[in-house]
Amino acid sequence: MARSIRLDAVLIQAAIAGALSFAHLHDLAAAAGQSGWKAWAYPISVDLLLVAVWRRLRTDGPSRLAWSWFLVALVASLGANIATAGLLDLDHVPAWLRILVAGWPALAFLGGTLLAHTTTPPGHVADPAPVPPAPPAPVVEEDPEAAPALEAETVPELPAADPAPVPAPAPAAVPVPAALVDHARKVAADHQARTGARIDTDTLRARLGVPPHLADAIAAQLA
Repeated sequence: MARSIRLDAVLIQAAIAGALSFAHLHDLAAAAGQSGWKAWAYPISVDLLLVAVWRRLRTDGPSRLAWSWFLVALVASLGANIATAGLLDLDHVPAWLRILVAGWPALAFLGGTLLAHTTTPPGHVADPAPVPPAPPAPVVEEDPEAAPALEAETVPELPAADPAPVPAPAPAAVPVPAALVDHARKVAADHQARTGARIDTDTLRARLGVPPHLADAIAAQLA
């Protein structure tokens, strides 16, 4: 299955800009007296300096050194584009431009060396502020005359605690016939099936028609 190639507009634009800038730098170097392979080496030198700047920015982050050499490479590339746009007579290049073109290799080598071998100094960490020592605890001198007075003080007597209440005797168990308990179980099961909740003592007493104490005894056996 053939892989589809997706063309990115940014990549196409970058290729066009790089090709035109490369050609302009070559034309400017050739007009300044750099013939043959020398004229082709100048655009390569400018592009390599831009690559060194980009690598420094990616690895160490923004710095004054990287941005300075980025401006130098940008001026060299942009200046060649503007100079070859008809603003400069390439047949009669001024002497100062010939000097700049001739000195560019040394300048580019210096910039590349500094970008590649100059390390960013680590941030200085300030020493922690010294912690003042804690003041010594005050020494309390005991008064020998006050000691007997303290010993002579009497501790106030606490009032006697009240005796624990005696629990009331449990009520006597109410005898419940087994048949009534079975009937109560059926009534409770029917109530829970209809309502979804357990039957309470008052409802059980009303359904069975028994007195309250007997209903409590039956509910205790159903629990």
